Amino acid sequence: MDAKTITLVQESWAKVEPISMTAADLFYAKLFELDPGLEPLFKGDMMEQKGKLMQMIGTAVKMLNRLDELVPVVVKLGERHVEYGVVAKDYDTVGAALLDTLSKGLGDEFTPEVEQAWTEVYGVLAETMLSADSTPA
Repeated sequence: MDAKTITLVQESWAKVEPISMTAADLFYAKLFELDPGLEPLFKGDMMEQKGKLMQMIGTAVKMLNRLDELVPVVVKLGERHVEYGVVAKDYDTVGAALLDTLSKGLGDEFTPEVEQAWTEVYGVLAETMLSADSTPA
């Protein structure tokens, strides 16, 4: 990913952060709409989970310029997700829910260029998380 992609993602995320809990609500509503079978994977407090999601995305977005530091963190996150029961196909659903959330949260500022930047960044992060899964797809 190039500097322009990183900048687009970081600048657009800065606009989502003030509405992070609303964004988290939108994300999980869309995620469970797309695949109700994912809901049982979330056994804990959903308010806490929503906060963790927003914090994790924020951290990853801030570290996009430091991939050498970000990659090990994302690999460990992928390892934990394997333990939670997340499988490869779930990453596509999460990506779709994330893009839908960003579209709703950013409105007209979710331009095709911003969407492409997020698609690229999410793809890299998802592939990195998937690299932690040694089970067959």
